[in-house]
Amino acid sequence: MRHTPAVTFILTGPVLEGSLVRLEPLGQRHAADLAVAAEEDRGSYAYTWVPRAEEVGDYIAAQLDRAATGRLAPYAQISLATGRAVGATSYWEPRCWLSDGRLDAVEVGFTWLARSAQGTGVNAEAKLLLFRHAFEEWDVSRVDLKTDARNSRSRAAIESVGARFEGVLRNWSRSWAPGEEGLLRDSAIYSITAQEWPERRSLLRARVHKAARAAAGTAG
Repeated sequence: MRHTPAVTFILTGPVLEGSLVRLEPLGQRHAADLAVAAEEDRGSYAYTWVPRAEEVGDYIAAQLDRAATGRLAPYAQISLATGRAVGATSYWEPRCWLSDGRLDAVEVGFTWLARSAQGTGVNAEAKLLLFRHAFEEWDVSRVDLKTDARNSRSRAAIESVGARFEGVLRNWSRSWAPGEEGLLRDSAIYSITAQEWPERRSLLRARVHKAARAAAGTAG
């Protein structure tokens, strides 16, 4: 008989702030900024769910509906350099395998960034903040990430934050690629475990420090 994990842990997302980015619980107050961010350059969004400007309100409403189930904690990513929302991300799919109410694993997903925020350290620091909260506050054993197996850009970004590739699960989740509505995709699965976290934390801190120094130099 297949075991179904009891999921009684309700995801909530506190504000998480670093030196480059602040993660705020997503709300309609972020709609105007996200509409601009989503339209900067859509060339990197072929396999990712990123709304068009006119769809941002509905996108936020859909994420808030998911949040109401306790299975999603959506965030807006706020650039501290500009004070504007430059993308979104989320905690997703809490799993309580060992006991009710204790979170054993969680996914980080629904992530996208404006083209101008990519490669600036914002993604690295957002992952540092999300992973640190999951491992050090929730005491999870695992954080996982997944993306369309064809999305080489997203896979490279996931690997750059220290996640380990575990394999491809076929027909695993919904495709977000244009023209593939109603179809399933193959998903590349990655993870970081609690045992790996101290090393990955050091890696991410170094990347963020380097990006912050570069940003300060540019500003100067």
